[in-house]
Amino acid sequence: MEPNHNGLTLSRVGKTFRAGSRHARTALEDVSLQLAPGQVGVLLGPSGCGKSTLLRLMAGLGEPSTGKLNWWEQEYSVVGQKGHKLAFVFQNATLMPWARVRKNVRLPLDLGREKGPEAEQRIDQALDMVGLSQFSHSYPRELSGGMQMRVSIARAMVTEPNLLLMDEPFGALDEMTRNKLNDDLLRLWKANGWTVVFVTHSVYEAVYLSNRVVVMAARPGRVIDEVPIDAPYPRGKEFRVSTEFAGYCRRVSEALEVASQQGEEMTS
Repeated sequence: MEPNHNGLTLSRVGKTFRAGSRHARTALEDVSLQLAPGQVGVLLGPSGCGKSTLLRLMAGLGEPSTGKLNWWEQEYSVVGQKGHKLAFVFQNATLMPWARVRKNVRLPLDLGREKGPEAEQRIDQALDMVGLSQFSHSYPRELSGGMQMRVSIARAMVTEPNLLLMDEPFGALDEMTRNKLNDDLLRLWKANGWTVVFVTHSVYEAVYLSNRVVVMAARPGRVIDEVPIDAPYPRGKEFRVSTEFAGYCRRVSEALEVASQQGEEMTS
């Protein structure tokens, strides 16, 4: 596979977890994909197909057992260099309950020992972009689930990342809140020029957000299909109720059904 300039490239990536000398579990096998700068790629598949494992490898939270994973044409050493940053938004907001919103957003800057007026300005901007400026002195327990996820996104934004990795961040929220945060994410993506990799179990969310849906099967985790979503941005309510949206959802659902069948065949 040719390198994807200034983007994310996975070349035949595999991951095996070993428990002792005789037992091993292959979580990922021969995964290859490319994501160009500024794209939104969604990983979709049944439980156990390795979506979260793959995302964690992209974040540098572990190394592949086989294959190569490159950011910006280089391997792991590039992560964290100026102009080459990634941020990770987890399934849960993972906020510090004893700290106010502003302190939670400041955390990555504190860890990087970034202080002063510029750091404070970045915090202000991040809170403003997620619509939480007036809640900066609130505690997480005083916020709704959707607002807590916005704090988590602001905490990622404050690092000024190029690559944003999101592991089912809206999965526990009600549909109305989820749709609103999907719209917020696309607005922030357009404003910041991120490259985004998003994990979800929702066909509708995958189609709504992405340029491309990557469909995975389980046992072992692998890519079996990629569905390009060519609908233009910005997207909104009109797209959600359109025949075009329904057609993409049908195509992705069919690919997901094949993925589920293939996973079952591997265990039979």
